[in-house]
Amino acid sequence: MIHIDGSPTRFIQTGSDTVLRAALRAGIGFPYECNSGGCGSCKFEIVAGEVQVLWPEAPGLMDRDRRKGRHLACQCVATGELTIKVRTDAAYVPRIPPRRRRARLVGTTDVTHDIREFRFVSEGTADFLPGQYASVVIDGVGAPRAYSMSNLPNAEGEWHFQIRRVHQGQATTRLFHALQVGHEVEIDGPYGLAYLREDNTRDIVCVAGGSGLAPMVSIARGAATAGLLGTRKLYFFYGGRTPRDLCGEALLRELPGFGDAISYHPVISEGGSDKAAAWSGNVGFIHEWLPRVLGEGLAQYEFYFAGPPPMTQAIQEMLMVTYHVPFQQIHFDRFF
Repeated sequence: MIHIDGSPTRFIQTGSDTVLRAALRAGIGFPYECNSGGCGSCKFEIVAGEVQVLWPEAPGLMDRDRRKGRHLACQCVATGELTIKVRTDAAYVPRIPPRRRRARLVGTTDVTHDIREFRFVSEGTADFLPGQYASVVIDGVGAPRAYSMSNLPNAEGEWHFQIRRVHQGQATTRLFHALQVGHEVEIDGPYGLAYLREDNTRDIVCVAGGSGLAPMVSIARGAATAGLLGTRKLYFFYGGRTPRDLCGEALLRELPGFGDAISYHPVISEGGSDKAAAWSGNVGFIHEWLPRVLGEGLAQYEFYFAGPPPMTQAIQEMLMVTYHVPFQQIHFDRFF
């Protein structure tokens, strides 16, 4: 049993759950983002009891945190009765409680030279919100990996992930070179706070880089399916190093309203390379193109973005510091 100090809240940790996942399964608003040790959002202090730390060197903890005895809930497992100090928040209460299920690979499709879509099917429904991610446990890989869904929730139990191959990456090497149709993984989810909001009338901006494509495609699909694009527009930005890294347009073209309510804006960062010799489109860092395309009034939009940490940090800083976009209109999950 895990108790939250100063409150009547308590919850049970079972199986291989961490403190964080046990709390979220119990419907508790435990602060978090990446769920994998990188962001530091799920810090807590131990009042009584002990934990097993799964990743002592997790970058989400600074030396100052360690000196103060802070821990990451996503990297700790209670070894017995535990009392912790953490400030919960209703904003983190899962709208869909995460759960584990086995899922079977039923097909793959190459999206680019290094991004592949993996399609799995599980028993029961695939319950998640557009833009959320799942934790995937792959046989032969030491720790779960967080991958965003690119499709929409469905009764058929389909989970689609668009995953970028990481050079010498343990998980993607296994996925790209060893996993065959019929093989199974464990999918645990959904997780994530950067899901599609339907409670406003602002135009939508999706910004993706790398495999950040998946959640942004899910959000675009969700907005179209929910009928949001009948009264607003969706601007989809995708950034790559060279033209061969670009993707997403073909998927957007399948949606009603493409070319009218939906517009696609590709940007490459290495415009001077030989691989971009024939490129006549946008060149630069993707965040620089947001005000060029949308104008100076960025505070009137709802922003969603996913991609490499330098990209997401640059976008967040530009929106909040330079253009004073309210924080509640900015949605992203930090991954490292």
